[in-house]
Amino acid sequence: MKNDMSLVLATRNRGKIKEIEEYLKGYPLRILCLDDFGPTPSVEEDGETFEENAYKKASFVSRILGLPALADDSGLVVEVLGGAPGVFSARYGGDHLTDKERCDKLLSEMDGRDNRTAAFQCVLSLAVPTGQALTYEARCEGLIAEKPRGTGGFGYDSLFYYPPLGKTFAQITQEEKSLVSHRGKALNEFKEEFDKVLIWIRRHMPAPERQGCLGT
Repeated sequence: MKNDMSLVLATRNRGKIKEIEEYLKGYPLRILCLDDFGPTPSVEEDGETFEENAYKKASFVSRILGLPALADDSGLVVEVLGGAPGVFSARYGGDHLTDKERCDKLLSEMDGRDNRTAAFQCVLSLAVPTGQALTYEARCEGLIAEKPRGTGGFGYDSLFYYPPLGKTFAQITQEEKSLVSHRGKALNEFKEEFDKVLIWIRRHMPAPERQGCLGT
């Protein structure tokens, strides 16, 4: 297929970029990410919901780059912690912690708790420079493991135990994860409507400005 349309992934998270690129492989899109451009302003993710943050990132990046942008806002919701870390999943415990340090913090919060029910939630927002956007969301139910298991994935994958497969997300293959994960489900909805999405993007992208010559 000819890659006749550019789509910017509004993230620098290499784990997310790799997953999304894998899902959209073979589609007529030129996939870009923020690292493909020069320094760009950052957007403050201060929304109270995944949907607010996803739209804020997608619309901001789309406006400053003049291209359609796809943003993912996702996180881990733990029932016994009142939904934490939730929208703060990527900043849980502080902005500069590693994935391992965040997992260690979560395990310390879960110490001695019997209820280990949790879910990964994902909202995808596809925005164009004029501000319109499409939204896709999905959820994957699981449990918080007693200790990290597996070496794959990223974020909280080593702690997220998925009962139907009897493994954590860090123990399964990318192909398996694509079928059951929160991000996989949301991206599958996006892919199922792909032809309509292309039409929607073309309809809502601003027309290129004409550059004329000034004569004397």
